[in-house]
Amino acid sequence: MIRTPHGEISTPAFIPVGTKATVKAVLPETMDDLGSQAILANAYHLFLQPGSDLVDEAGGLGRFMNWPGPTFTDSGGFQVMSLGVGFKKVISMTEAEHTDLEVIAKTKDRLARVDEDGVTFKSFINGDTHRFTPEVSMQIQHQLGADIMFAFDECTTLLNTRPYQEDSVARTARWAVRCLDEHAKLTAERTHRPYQALFGVVQGAQYEDLRRDAARGLAEMTGSEHPQQMFDGFGIGGALEKADLGRIVSWVTDELPEHKPRHLLGISEPDDFFVAVAAGADTFDCVAPSRGARGGTLYTWNGRLNAKAAAQRRRFEPLDAECDCYTCENYTAAYVHHLFKSKEMLASTLSTIHNERFHVRLVDRIRQSIEDDTFVELREEVIGKFYGPEFLREFLATRVA
Repeated sequence: MIRTPHGEISTPAFIPVGTKATVKAVLPETMDDLGSQAILANAYHLFLQPGSDLVDEAGGLGRFMNWPGPTFTDSGGFQVMSLGVGFKKVISMTEAEHTDLEVIAKTKDRLARVDEDGVTFKSFINGDTHRFTPEVSMQIQHQLGADIMFAFDECTTLLNTRPYQEDSVARTARWAVRCLDEHAKLTAERTHRPYQALFGVVQGAQYEDLRRDAARGLAEMTGSEHPQQMFDGFGIGGALEKADLGRIVSWVTDELPEHKPRHLLGISEPDDFFVAVAAGADTFDCVAPSRGARGGTLYTWNGRLNAKAAAQRRRFEPLDAECDCYTCENYTAAYVHHLFKSKEMLASTLSTIHNERFHVRLVDRIRQSIEDDTFVELREEVIGKFYGPEFLREFLATRVA
């Protein structure tokens, strides 16, 4: 259980992403109806537009977007990586899929450059140059007013060298101390706002020693000028391969205090939920459910479904007979197919409702299975139906401790 000024979050929980203070195509009230316990927005994007000062003037992120529940903000550290060294919206979790040139992009003009003090970057909106430091990230996130925010970090790629990973982890630790100090200072100044929890972010790619050292350091870390300030929880981020997810999360959670929450950044696949929960992760976020929905890729309890496919054209039944979302209770697969083919905006709305409900409900079911001591049975049922029996056999053989 995570307690915030705007309500409690029962864990484990999936936290839908509303990058720019909105889950694309869906009303905030609808996110509440489908069972979302919290929403995560991005400090980088909201800083650029409409401006964190405006959100502060509006009363904070929740009031600005008419969301009554808990809110998270990501520090912008991922954007350091995706703008600075990558040119794709999704950075692969499989090292072999990309060449060094594709990921590091040495021949292209980078939008962000990292140095010891922070990051200089160009706005993807208009090309203006901006500067993020740990202090600036804290100032922006305090203005945004989320219940939970993350320390400014550097997220590396799998293709960065071991020496670079070492330097990056050390730099992220130095930035973390600065975040703690700035957070303590702003908390003392901004007494008109409730306390915002600050999570440190564990990096270290796929190296056990770097991950464990980073986690131990953050667990014990205090501000240099404000030694009473420690992290309230922890994020687990960075480059990792899917096959190693459980091991890496376990390395980190072994070193973190049990009474503080652990948030795994950027995870949304059903098999990954079961692996990560078993390894000790509490909450998750990812844009994949909403991004996939807008393209017609839908999650069902029997696997993925392409809403645009010809097979859906005369399917006068719900997208998923086992789904309890608003879309499946009121519309047919044929209608959603028609909306996509007609390029109607409602296609994105109905599909996003369905996908977000699937993810929220799945992690809710995992939470209930832990209480009922039926986690193993649920894991085999869900993975077997979603991916098929052959995948389940391989999963149990390779990814279950």
